[in-house]
Amino acid sequence: MTFSRRHLIKSTAALAAASALPMPAWARGLSVTDAKKGFGEVSGENIELAIGNHHFNTGGRSGHAIAVNGTVPGPLIRLREGQMARLNVTNNLDEGSSIHWHGLLLPFQFDGVPGVSFPGIRPGERFSYEFPIRQSGTYWWHSHSGLQEQAGHYGPIIVESATPDPRYDRDYVVLLSEFTPMHPHDIMRKLKVGEHYFQRDMLTATEGEMSGEMRRMWGRMRMNPRDISDVTGSTYTFLVNGHGPEDNLELAFNPGDRVRLRVINGSAMTFFNLRIPGVPMTIIQADGQDVDDVEVDEFQIGVAETYDVIVSPPAGSHAIVAEAMDRSGMGLASLTSHAGHIATAPALRDIPTLTMIDMGMMDHGGMEGVNEMGHSMRDTSKLPGDVEAGPGVDMIAPMPMDRMDFPGLGLDKVDHRVLRYTDLKAKRMNPHRKIDREMEIHLTGNMERYMWSFDGKKFSAVTDEPIRFGYDERVRVKLVNQTMMAHPIHLHGHFFELVNGAEHMHQPLKHTVVVQPGGTATFDLTANEPGDWAFHCHLLYHMHAGMMQVVTVRPFPDGKPV
Repeated sequence: MTFSRRHLIKSTAALAAASALPMPAWARGLSVTDAKKGFGEVSGENIELAIGNHHFNTGGRSGHAIAVNGTVPGPLIRLREGQMARLNVTNNLDEGSSIHWHGLLLPFQFDGVPGVSFPGIRPGERFSYEFPIRQSGTYWWHSHSGLQEQAGHYGPIIVESATPDPRYDRDYVVLLSEFTPMHPHDIMRKLKVGEHYFQRDMLTATEGEMSGEMRRMWGRMRMNPRDISDVTGSTYTFLVNGHGPEDNLELAFNPGDRVRLRVINGSAMTFFNLRIPGVPMTIIQADGQDVDDVEVDEFQIGVAETYDVIVSPPAGSHAIVAEAMDRSGMGLASLTSHAGHIATAPALRDIPTLTMIDMGMMDHGGMEGVNEMGHSMRDTSKLPGDVEAGPGVDMIAPMPMDRMDFPGLGLDKVDHRVLRYTDLKAKRMNPHRKIDREMEIHLTGNMERYMWSFDGKKFSAVTDEPIRFGYDERVRVKLVNQTMMAHPIHLHGHFFELVNGAEHMHQPLKHTVVVQPGGTATFDLTANEPGDWAFHCHLLYHMHAGMMQVVTVRPFPDGKPV
């Protein structure tokens, strides 16, 4: 039996009507306009943003998208340090929506997380976010409703400093993301069925130099050493400023220019390794905050992180290469002094392979203790600290180590300079504060069931048990990654100081930290922003699957929220 598209749409519409489920216009077969690639710019005291259903295509892939002001990504929002911003958001979708202002310090009521800090924006409604701009730097915005971020609902923010910066002549946003025609809820369903669904380059039984005993150990773990990314280039087209590699995006410069690139990882699931072959990069900011200059040739940027770099390219065309960490594809743009000349992209490099260290094991070059290791990784009755670990935990790293000096999977053996968290030092001086208390939070998961959590508990199970901080309390937080995947962990409403070996008054400030597989990361937090704040893994499907919590900071200094 065959079905026409019209028949299928009518049948689906009838089913939706029968079950009283709303159906968006794009699914009803109604005309949906194409979203423009790239973004315009909005600024001023009153900014209008409209969220709507659109169609998007790039690189031979096309499908539904959620665009803001008709573009994917949505518009660059340019603000000024010290101004009062009013951002009026109209939701033209058939479902609730929201915007979170990632990295901006603001009253928690305007942070934009439905169910945590406000109710969300219902279909057809308009909501005004209004708050003072207390900082400068490179940030971004995105939906915090459902999985809309994957569909195109995100964009960049630049907050201009009250003091001009004379170090550069040109200024570009380099916003990295992905596009897929697959509906994000379909992606989630496929990951729940089998976490390897999108993998196309798994290690075979005969490939590589791995010993037979090591292969058997990986088999006992029910893991593959190339299980690097949950969703890959088999489904994603990787974008730079909304443009796929075939779009030949050009960023112009004149010989002698100093060019500032504001690199934002606005993707749903992809860690990128960014380099400009032959052109050194000087990092000047991390997550919008000034750091001492660090010259590198490549850096890994986790989901939701930002890095600002200054480059002085020689005349010609140079490839800006954003290679996915699992080497399944890349985003591309040309930094060129010759309009119309496209830089030649390098070939994809070999796929990295997970090691014993990524399991949270010391790698002594031998196989002693493999059986004990496999047993330890599967013995999940309790997490350290006697935290009960239920069915959402299928492994515990036996010996997790501080991995602040690790540059990211695939970059630890390259022969050029790569960024490590231990390279970062805050340019400004942090206030001197002693630590009031210390706490540990465990990053946990069950790969086979695609369950992700903190301390073995999904967000849905802990909504009445937030992480509590006293107002202005100084807490040292140690994140322990019990899993074999890197997790970018983001705390809303605050900056924290990475405990990365820098002198304590120059520990770098960040809002997102990548916790490496089988490793730990530690930060010092002064909880001086009262309210209720989301705390979560910024891999979209990990957050959706449960790796999220609420941080509550109380009391309010004046006794009530404002």
